[in-house]
Amino acid sequence: MADMATHVITGAGSGIGAAVARRLHARGDDLVLHARDAGRAKELTAAFPGARTLVGDLADPDRLSWAFSHQSLPDRVDSLLHIAGVVDLGPVGELTPKTWHHQLNVNLVAPAELTRHFLPQLRTTRGHVVFVNSGAGLRASADWSAYAASKHGLKALADALRHEEHGNGVRVTSVYPGRTASPMQAKVHQQEGKEYDADEWIDPESVATTILLALDLPRDAEVNDLTVRPGR
Repeated sequence: MADMATHVITGAGSGIGAAVARRLHARGDDLVLHARDAGRAKELTAAFPGARTLVGDLADPDRLSWAFSHQSLPDRVDSLLHIAGVVDLGPVGELTPKTWHHQLNVNLVAPAELTRHFLPQLRTTRGHVVFVNSGAGLRASADWSAYAASKHGLKALADALRHEEHGNGVRVTSVYPGRTASPMQAKVHQQEGKEYDADEWIDPESVATTILLALDLPRDAEVNDLTVRPGR
């Protein structure tokens, strides 16, 4: 990764995304942080002084192009880090189309649309696209159908993109974290009716370390898929 690289990051407000943003910000890289609305953008610029923001609702990917047309996109992008995500559990017999669409839009369609927008810059820099997936992107369990389907689709997106862009020098990595201590994990435990103890799960900083490992790998190699499981 070049000195003073520019990273576009979704999900920088909490969990793994915040951990990655803190690490890249601390070393002086240029951050472009996605925010769902102006209020969230203000919070991110306060948390990461000097960072730029890009506003658009991932839940409505059809309107991202319109939203971006009213903002200044970065001329240079060295990495695009897809870390934002949503989860809503439930059995197939009870999930509504609204629940399916929400998870598919945020977890799959929006990353595809963001990638489409930033591919020209990534090709120029021979940059890197990182998809933070999930163990659910490799296997599906009861009550996880919609979320797992979105993450299985994200794996397919990453695999296809890797083959398409290899000749352009764009590296593509999928990271599959196990359960990680985050607001999302707290919500999952609430939906499962279980008590949440953050100490039982992976520290977001540990997942951030694996992401930076992939980003900083010399150009002679590429991490395609990286699974991170709880060590306790």
